[in-house]
Amino acid sequence: MKKIILCAALCALTTLSHADEGMWMLNRIDAKTAEAMQSLGLQLTPDQLYSTEHASLKDCVVDFSDFCSGVVVSADGLVFTNHHCGYGAIQSLSTPEDDILKNGFVARSRKEERPAEGLFVRFLQRTEECTGRVMRALNKVYEEHPDEATAALDKQYTDSIMTAVEKELQAANPGLDCMVRAYYENNAFFASFYKVYKDIRLVFTATETMGKFGGDTDNWMWPRQTCDFSVFRIYADKNGEPADYNRKNVPLRLKNYALIAMDGYRSGDFCMTVGYPGSTSRYMSSWGIDERVNAINVSTIQVRGKKQEVWKRFMDADRAVGIKYASKWAGSSNYWKNSIGMNKAIADLGVIEQKQRLEDKIRGWYNGREDLRNRFGDMFRDLERAYGERREGVYAAGFFRETFMRGIELYRVANMLNTMPQDADSTEAAQVRSRMEAFFKDYDAKLDEATMAALLKNYREQVPDKKYWPECYHTIDSIYGGDEAAYAHDVFSKTICTSLGGVDKLLADSTLRDTDPGLLYADDIPTMMQEISGRSREASTTIDYGEHMLTQALLEMDQETPHYSDANFTMRLSYGYIQDYTAGGIHHQYYTNAQSLLDKAAQQAEIEDYRLEDDIVGLMQKGDWGRYADQTTGDMHLCFLSNNDITGGNSGSPMFNGKGELLGLAFDGNWDAMSGDISFDSNLQRCIGVDVRYMLFVMDKWGKAKHLIKELLP
Repeated sequence: MKKIILCAALCALTTLSHADEGMWMLNRIDAKTAEAMQSLGLQLTPDQLYSTEHASLKDCVVDFSDFCSGVVVSADGLVFTNHHCGYGAIQSLSTPEDDILKNGFVARSRKEERPAEGLFVRFLQRTEECTGRVMRALNKVYEEHPDEATAALDKQYTDSIMTAVEKELQAANPGLDCMVRAYYENNAFFASFYKVYKDIRLVFTATETMGKFGGDTDNWMWPRQTCDFSVFRIYADKNGEPADYNRKNVPLRLKNYALIAMDGYRSGDFCMTVGYPGSTSRYMSSWGIDERVNAINVSTIQVRGKKQEVWKRFMDADRAVGIKYASKWAGSSNYWKNSIGMNKAIADLGVIEQKQRLEDKIRGWYNGREDLRNRFGDMFRDLERAYGERREGVYAAGFFRETFMRGIELYRVANMLNTMPQDADSTEAAQVRSRMEAFFKDYDAKLDEATMAALLKNYREQVPDKKYWPECYHTIDSIYGGDEAAYAHDVFSKTICTSLGGVDKLLADSTLRDTDPGLLYADDIPTMMQEISGRSREASTTIDYGEHMLTQALLEMDQETPHYSDANFTMRLSYGYIQDYTAGGIHHQYYTNAQSLLDKAAQQAEIEDYRLEDDIVGLMQKGDWGRYADQTTGDMHLCFLSNNDITGGNSGSPMFNGKGELLGLAFDGNWDAMSGDISFDSNLQRCIGVDVRYMLFVMDKWGKAKHLIKELLP
């Protein structure tokens, strides 16, 4: 009987191939890798990058609330991350009367630092391999399903096994969070252990015009002048241990933190980025890439475009609504534009054709040997068939998810109420009330009603097959004559789902579950989503196994060539150097300066994203850069480029020089290489960072935060 085999090629995966490509595990850096990095200018040893015995660079880098990265920059727990990473917290702390999102914020003392509810940081303690124990469990599943060649790598099984291993390791390591993740398409597994601090407080943020300068217009673009940073502080109990928020907590004292590089950089200087990249798919087959472009990204682009048209009308008309939806808008529009850019780059760079050529090479490799042909000979046929079988369902599922689960917000409330127990004193009911209280702080029912009307009509047009329609369409057609707007108006005028009081009303009258139009609207949506996904279950299982085997084949074929694992929101290092680039006949310099900010603001003043307050313009025109000026050019450098390999989740990642000193924070990629999550193009792909000297200048000269500058530059 066959078993799942961890291919021997994995033993060579710690060696690097290209300085500017790869998201590498810090604990897997060997002497050969270190030599390659040091040849470019790294002055640190592998032990100084990652160690469990003493302080190392990994101890300065944090997972910022499971969606970004950050870096500790002072002995008293100051953390730098991007403005857009802190955006949700800044928005949540803002009101029309105290609009710190618009006006910025400076805590003049520790007492003024504002608790940011819901934020946390994770410090990586160590990472250890657990491939053997996961593989043994997978093989046991395989033996229990001898007639299902793909069963053991079904996501259902791998997830449950990783969860079980997590629980075992968690129990053996009290006080730490354990996370088990798959690497190399389920060819290897590692457990990471973290210490988590949950008392995080806002210390500094610039105005929205600086922190988000360029807005959606410049998102994913170069050149950039965005001052994309915010400052938080980690608090702990008196013993320095994690604790929930308490006014008696104290700043976390740390012996190891990142020092700031005031000398700057030049083209060709070494640069490395350390952070938590979220997700890449560089081992994906050509059929998978085609599905991503034509069956997944299209729904993100099309539905979010419609939704954002509605949102913008309401946000522009009322500043209070604008504040409520600022963070939601940022998240929605970011992935909307990312999907547009990805589809364009995949087509422009011929990424699918590149992958097909690699697959032809793999065919040629295994066709020459009978033992390899027996193992890998069916995988391409099976992948092509399975992707074809689930294409329609994946397309429908994308539109369904974007419309009903991510688009029309009423569903979130109604689903919580539909699944809430009737017992008012239950823990579950209290949790629902708490979640709804947070939800309604940033919710506008009129906006959501208009969104429902627009998206229901859009879904009917984009997914015409009625087998993918939820029950609400029967109601719309039979009672409202097919008028989605009339249906939406009636639902919102009668439902209990538009206020926190809905919890109390439902607890007082359980019959509302059968009569309330909002609850009825949402009732079958989860089931419908499961049905749509279930139609593709068998094909998806075949695809999971086929992609696993394809990755294994590639690793075995190229045993002499190093390969890194796809990103999975674990700590990774990418390295290279400061570098400009040329695209479409246009050469792009590796940094921007203050004059470019003033020019953009003046020349395109009619664009809202480029508007600046007068005091900021005056500060930049004055040109008194002091110690923050670049020593080589004399300019105030704002943003800069490196060829470091990043993706979503890397936002807020520290960018270090060869000494391990902080040059700035990664905050974006470039439009010319938006296919980077699937295929890295070393000629085009760049990491955009905000210069730490620009950050300090804004803190000092605009924020007058001398106390923070003294803490950072004692």
